[in-house]
Amino acid sequence: MRNKIKQMMKKEEGFTLVELLAVIVILGLIVALAVPAIGNVITRANNETQAAESALIVDAARLYEIENGRIGSEGVTVEALINAEFLEVRDGDQPTGSVIRTNDGLSYTP
Repeated sequence: MRNKIKQMMKKEEGFTLVELLAVIVILGLIVALAVPAIGNVITRANNETQAAESALIVDAARLYEIENGRIGSEGVTVEALINAEFLEVRDGDQPTGSVIRTNDGLSYTP
């Protein structure tokens, strides 16, 4: 019985240095490919969030214009839209800037 246990103990071998290095290289390649892809996803999400926020502010300015008359070239500030309750700011940063009327319609400038 002791001989069998000793034989089993001798047969067990660990990983060689080459095998460990191969695994490290493979993991490095996976990380090198994944990080830029994740960075692009985050950048795209931030851009889409800013576009949606801008559209929301312009829509609020349209409602403001309906109730208060045409917005001139001087525009209306985001703060005025919030104070007039056309925009609601929840947790997070309060947007700033103004909405002005251009030849193409209303335009938001942060």
